Formats: sequence, C-alpha cells, structure tokens
Amino acid sequence: MEENKDIMGCFVFTSSATAVIWILLGSYAVFTLALTVLWHRIRMPKAATPLPSDPFITVIIPVRNEAENIVPLLEDLDGQTFPNFEVLVMDDSSTDDTAAIVQAFAARSKARIRLVPLPDIRTSAPKKRAIETAIGQARGKLIVTTDGDCRVQPGWLRAIASYYTQTGAKLISSPVTFAREASLADHLQTVEFASLIGSGAASLSAGYPSMCNGANLAYEKEAFLKVGGYEGVRHIASGDDEFLMHKIAAHYKGAVRFLRHPDAIVSTAPHRNWASFYRQRKRWASKWKHYQSKTPLVLAVYIFASNFSLLLAGAMTLAGVIPGGIFAGMLAVKCIPEWFFLGSVLVFLQKTRSLAFIPVTQVIYPLYVCFFGLAAQKGQYEWKGRKLD
Repeated sequence: MEENKDIMGCFVFTSSATAVIWILLGSYAVFTLALTVLWHRIRMPKAATPLPSDPFITVIIPVRNEAENIVPLLEDLDGQTFPNFEVLVMDDSSTDDTAAIVQAFAARSKARIRLVPLPDIRTSAPKKRAIETAIGQARGKLIVTTDGDCRVQPGWLRAIASYYTQTGAKLISSPVTFAREASLADHLQTVEFASLIGSGAASLSAGYPSMCNGANLAYEKEAFLKVGGYEGVRHIASGDDEFLMHKIAAHYKGAVRFLRHPDAIVSTAPHRNWASFYRQRKRWASKWKHYQSKTPLVLAVYIFASNFSLLLAGAMTLAGVIPGGIFAGMLAVKCIPEWFFLGSVLVFLQKTRSLAFIPVTQVIYPLYVCFFGLAAQKGQYEWKGRKLD
C-alpha cells in the first residue's frame, strides 16, 4: 500500500513538473515570437538631407590601459561625416601609454579631441565617475558614449544626430556587435550578444525599456542632469547605461528610442579568453538585483526560469522520467522561435556567417544563463585590473 502511494506521489510530481515546464516553455515561445514582431516593427529612420550640423555632440570615452586599441577608434572619429562634435577621452590612471598616444593623436587630428586625466582614487564605479566628470566639462547638447576598444563607422554620429533631430528622443540606444570572428567561441559570443541587442531594442519598441549598451548610447545632457545622473546607483560597479536609461524613461515617458540603422552599428572585439568573458558577464548579471524598474527585473527572472526549466527537463529525460520524444518537443518549442528572432537580428548586424552557430548557442545558453545568474550573487568583480565591490 505504501509503495503504491509512493508511486502515485512520484507520478503526480512528475506530471505537475512537466506541466509547469510546458507552460514556461510555451509562454517563452510566444514571448520570443513577440520579440521578433517588435524587432521588425522598428523602422529605419529617414536619411538626413541636408547633412545635419546640429546638435553639437560630446563623445565621451572612458579608458584605462587601452594603448593597443585606442588609435583605430580615434581614426574612426577623425573620419566622421558629421562635423559638429568634440571628444573627451577620460583616462582613469592608465599604467600603459594610453595618455601619451591620445595626446599625440589629438595634436595632429582635425577633430576636437581632448585627454582628461582622472585622479587615481579608488571608487566602486570608475566608469560612472569618468562619465560624470566628462559631462561636467562637456559642451555638447547631446552626449554620446562608447568604449576605448570599439570601432565606429564614418556615418555613426551623423546617424545619431539625424535620428535625434527627427524624434527629439531624450535617450537613444544603438546597436553593438562583435567584429573579426575567428573561432567558434567568437561566433557564439556574436550570437549571444545579438540576442541582448535585439531584446533590448524590442523592449524599447514595446515601450518597456529593459536593456541597452554604454558602448553606443546617446542622451541629452540636460536629461542626464534633470534625473540626477547616477544619483542612487553611483555605488554599483556596473549599470552606467541601463540604470540611466531606466531613470530617463521614468521621467520622460516615450522619449527613449532604439536607432536601427546600419551606419549606427558599433563593433568591438570578442573576448579571447574565458577569464575576461567571465568577469564581464558576471558584472553585467550583478545589475539584476539593483533594478528599480520592475520590467527588467521580471524579465531577468522569467528568462532564468525558462532556461532552468529546460535544464530540468533534460535532467528528467536522462533519469527516464520524461520520454525522449517529449523532450525533443520541448526543445523545438523553445529553439525554433529563437532561431527566427536571432536570425533577423544577425542579418541586420551583417553577421550572416554567425547564423550557422545559432543551434550551438541554443544548447549552451540555458547553462550560461543559470550559471551567471547564480555567480553574480557573489559581490566582487574586476574591471581593468581593479577589484570592484
């Protein structure tokens, strides 16, 4: 009798767990298809004719030890088709030749490039400090941020300025991708990053801002000051981009946009070793628990739960609890909508060579999401050789 009760209890638990997994994966499939629709709903802005010369833009580049990367970016800025801008390179006590390289380039550049040394004072959020210091010196009405290891196209600032004049947006999020993929790991990073860029763009299209990237972000200086800049989140190591976006979105309803234009794409090199990738993703994941806006927090928990449910289904299949055919159906429900979404974003980012790596990414991604969701709960991170809390 007791044995029958145990069997019945196990059956009820298995049925309930399977039903919950189906519900999560089914809703995730609908969610992913909705992202695809929202992504396609974002229209490419009209071409700027004649060339916009207003507003004046301040490009802010926080750097530390970027001697190997900074010159190509400065050359890209020197070749911009938009004339009305300045560049503030905020050097956070580099121990290499970054400062000397920037000063030498600025001396011969036709662009307005200025090196601003920052004091070597320990802070929990060095990038936020660099940006706040720069904004205090910025002449631009529009602030544009990028990173020292990025590359930009000749029409980058022109596309941003044109979109700003057309929409009057208070904050503009623009696309970022990886360049020069040379290995399986590089392509997997490109696919994974495309999912973040596409999801952030789709959430903006729906009117619920969740994600953006400080490597390609523009906002009004006045809006930054109006919302108090990083007040309230200054102590958090990461989030110079998303926390600011959430504050501006809350203060200026409907004034946060995504710029879907090929000229606006910024590229950076993928991580070449596991340690640097781990440090960055852990730093990013650490933002979840600090979100004040409910939308990105709920989204982060939901994505974690959906991916964890697939791992649970896989474990139950290996244990013989769920038939292999059922698990195959679960995989299809999750992966097919993802393929359509990721494929459309990768095509826009001009990353068609990475399309073939989507299935591999889909196998790894559930493990990745769950791992970093848990790893981020440990409160110490590293940025440019510095330990951050």
